[in-house]
Amino acid sequence: MGKPFPDPRGRVSARAGVPPHALAVPEAAGRPRRSGRRPRWARVLVALGALLIVVSAAGIAGSRVLLHRYTDSIGQQSLLGDAGTPHVSIDGPINLLLVGIDERNDDPDSDRNADSILIVHIPASHDAAYLASVPRDSYVSIPSYSKSRFEGGSDKINAAFPDGYGNGAGRAGGFELLALTIKKLTGISFNGGAIVDFSGFKSLVAALGGVNMCVDERTVSVHIGHDARGRYQMPYELTDEGPVPVPGVTPQVYQPGCQHLADWQALDYVRQRELLPDGDYGRQRHQQQFLKAVLKQATGSGMLTNPVKLDRVLRAAGQAMTVDNGGISIPDWLFALRDIRSGAVTMLKTNGGTFNSELIDGKDTEILSDTSLKLFSAIRDDNVPAFVAAHPDWVSPDSA
Repeated sequence: MGKPFPDPRGRVSARAGVPPHALAVPEAAGRPRRSGRRPRWARVLVALGALLIVVSAAGIAGSRVLLHRYTDSIGQQSLLGDAGTPHVSIDGPINLLLVGIDERNDDPDSDRNADSILIVHIPASHDAAYLASVPRDSYVSIPSYSKSRFEGGSDKINAAFPDGYGNGAGRAGGFELLALTIKKLTGISFNGGAIVDFSGFKSLVAALGGVNMCVDERTVSVHIGHDARGRYQMPYELTDEGPVPVPGVTPQVYQPGCQHLADWQALDYVRQRELLPDGDYGRQRHQQQFLKAVLKQATGSGMLTNPVKLDRVLRAAGQAMTVDNGGISIPDWLFALRDIRSGAVTMLKTNGGTFNSELIDGKDTEILSDTSLKLFSAIRDDNVPAFVAAHPDWVSPDSA
């Protein structure tokens, strides 16, 4: 049989050997209108992907000894603080907070906005998962936070992370204040959370040998392209007014259809938003589709019967993330969630996947609709299936 997922039909192919530095695109002088800094959203993708990959693999391996071999390498830190719900057992519904932050180690003074915020809800049955992204431009009330001496105020929700990070509170402070902000907005308390390193995304997908995805719309990269001699160049300059084409540079294009993406292609595809009709909502949809595709591929029979490849994937997953396990050991988490498969993962569109914008204090913000707040209430009350039944158009399409 031939490959069911051919290589993408963009101008730059996987064999072209896009250099590693192509994935570390330098910051533009200006900022796109709806974004702030270029996101490090890949961290949040790896968090859920790594968690569910290890969960499913562990369910088949069935050995706590094997689990400890991999989970000992996972960084653990108290992140949730007062926003968490520590418990002595893993019973009942579970809510996880996954956060991608824009933290540049080469610039200690850079902003540390939370550019990707994902709530993962697992019902009490522990046999399904629901993914709901919180738009980073959502205008919210951020509570005061004594650890960073932040007095509180109203702003975009992605500002909660740097507000909590300051005055020595660090990443744990940023994560806790963001979680407290979400709790104030939605009433949701979290049982666990994670931050994942950007490099972990590429390592994980490389260990998988790439990922099969069905691209749902023509997607033009603003980060990867080539000149007439085939040399890598950024095809667009990112400015306050939006992307400006660079003369003589052809961008990488992902055409609709099912295809196999190499690690650099998957990373590039799911980071795009500037040229998508629905911007950040389109990127959120692609990120969620990617997570499900990674889970499906990682739990396929070919992966689980190949001990060498499985070892690479588990090691990449274990080294990628820093987690707050809510007082429950990671092996207990993994065994409790081992029945979740890719077919049981439902992706939900906050605000129905459409802009609900308002200009506040000179800033483009997103206002969460009444229906979005009902979605979060359903997550809080472990009643998401009823919400899905009432709002089927809020379910994102699969990627494969």
